[in-house]
Amino acid sequence: VQLQASGGGLVQAGGSLRLSCAASGLTLSSYAMGWFCQAPGKEREFVAAIVWSGTATKYADSVKGRFTISRDNTKNTVYLQMSSLKAEDTAVYYCASHRHPYLDTYNSKEFYTYWGQGTLVTVSS
Repeated sequence: VQLQASGGGLVQAGGSLRLSCAASGLTLSSYAMGWFCQAPGKEREFVAAIVWSGTATKYADSVKGRFTISRDNTKNTVYLQMSSLKAEDTAVYYCASHRHPYLDTYNSKEFYTYWGQGTLVTVSS
């Protein structure tokens, strides 16, 4: 099983990025998916999650209205559209597969099984 996160980079504050997470060896349509981020010296924290069908999503308060999680199960890929980026969004972003198709619990690392390698997002102010 491999989750390959991509799309990170350097962007100015106020700009946008779209992260992708492509899976191999795992049928993403069977699982809810999440994005987490980890800034230097900080714990990995929840950003967003989406149920297997894409019909329900959850967000951290810090990104509500700015980030959008989506998925294309035909491409076995999950996305994170990031807009109105702030310097404090700078972090390594990780995608992860939830242990269930639904989001009965979603905002803690312990509920996720497989993790991608992370992609670095740097927002300059």
